[in-house]
Amino acid sequence: MENNVKGAAAQGPIETDAIIIGAGPVGLFQVFELGLLEIKAHVIDSLPVVGGQCVELYPDKPIYDIPAVPVCTGQELTDNLLKQIEPFEPTFHLGQEVTVVQKREDGRFDVETSTGTQFITKTIFIAAGVGSFQPRTLKVEGIEQFDGSQVFYRVKDPSKFEGKNIVICGGGDSALDWALNFVGKAESVILLHRREEFRAAPASVAKMKELCEQYEMQFLVGQVTGTEIKDGKLAEVKVTGADGVTRRLPLDMLLVFFGLSPKLGPIAEWGLDIERKQLKVVDTEKFETNVPGIFAVGDINTYPGKKKLILSGFHEAALAAFGAAPYIFPEKKIHMQYTTTSPKLHKILGVETPVFD
Repeated sequence: MENNVKGAAAQGPIETDAIIIGAGPVGLFQVFELGLLEIKAHVIDSLPVVGGQCVELYPDKPIYDIPAVPVCTGQELTDNLLKQIEPFEPTFHLGQEVTVVQKREDGRFDVETSTGTQFITKTIFIAAGVGSFQPRTLKVEGIEQFDGSQVFYRVKDPSKFEGKNIVICGGGDSALDWALNFVGKAESVILLHRREEFRAAPASVAKMKELCEQYEMQFLVGQVTGTEIKDGKLAEVKVTGADGVTRRLPLDMLLVFFGLSPKLGPIAEWGLDIERKQLKVVDTEKFETNVPGIFAVGDINTYPGKKKLILSGFHEAALAAFGAAPYIFPEKKIHMQYTTTSPKLHKILGVETPVFD
């Protein structure tokens, strides 16, 4: 299973039969259903990890409605799906968003991502859930000019923060984890949250409070309401507390962890029929959109009777694979086969055909 996170712009376009946009559970199962039809897929996701919102938003929360699996976490479901698709060796392109989709004269599509990775593909499967997840930003006038220099919504290079005076905003696991991580490495760490209660692991909260008591870091209740800029740099943030008093916090770096919000993003510009930020499918036989060759599966799509369930997405992925096969194998008649009894599928899956007495 290959993983390409940097893009392949230097090598020119990658030619493929199928591109799957979204590496959540439905996108991963789409790999499986395509694989059974001997169609190899490239999978693109804006998140840096596989698993979609299952892993990003609730990796440890139990899921109870996966058939034949009484209970599993989002992470366990993702891990099992990854194991299931291993025989098909998909290539993952993570940490990049599809920005361009254009129909070619030969009927295929030109696809490009935010990192410059280019593809030419026969079919596209949009399994983007409720859209690509973008960090919720700090709504303070003028703060955006410091994005990537002093204001950060993700930590890519922890060494950049060593020896700095850091203010961290947020009350979830990311905020607590990074606050604890930077104690002893940064010059100072101040955790800022709008209330006393946290959404983070209790052990992390307890550790944070212990470090505050030891004067290793500081915790303040309040919200950033303004900034102080000196010599073109962010020098201070103004913090208004629950008591209504506004204080000034000097800082070098500001880390903001307000969670992620879904956005349809560039998908809205690809000429697809959209209804309430979801993609309309032409029929429920193939789950094809109004653009031939582009399919929509999972929470991203809508049709009469639609239910936003993972198991519904799995069903849609199976039918979409069969709907796409004629684009990839126009001369080939596709027969329905069962993984239980088909020697051909056993060969594809790399398992032995059982012998029954």
